[in-house]
Amino acid sequence: MTLAGLLENKVLIGALAGWLIAQGLKPPLEYFRTGKWRWSALLSAGGMPSSHSALMVGATLSIGLFVGFDSALFGLAVAITMIVVYDAAGVRRQAGMHAERINVLFDELLSGHIWSDKELREVIGHSPLEVVGGVLLGLVVGTVNWLIWR
Repeated sequence: MTLAGLLENKVLIGALAGWLIAQGLKPPLEYFRTGKWRWSALLSAGGMPSSHSALMVGATLSIGLFVGFDSALFGLAVAITMIVVYDAAGVRRQAGMHAERINVLFDELLSGHIWSDKELREVIGHSPLEVVGGVLLGLVVGTVNWLIWR
């Protein structure tokens, strides 16, 4: 496989485009939500839209469109996408909520003590709306990818 072949991989392009667009949308959407620019959102997990969901749905739809919806590869992609979306909205969301509460406990119970000022990351998962945003973005990116390359 050559670099040129990698750059022509339509499924990879659909997946990476979904992820890059989702990450690029996070700072302006965060600004509209809070009125503050948070450029660190470009490289962070969590937030709107879910880049994990966008990446996987973009890849899965691209597989369906370019390889076939009746292929075993598409079936596998759907299964993995379901796991990633569930994880983004479920397990990782709960872990973020736990981190938020633990940080409050540290602030309340341990104030005045010398502890690491490094807090647990609270934004590691997604709300259901953020996951839906990522899924919709992935569908759009996968479709546009197919329209460009077919």
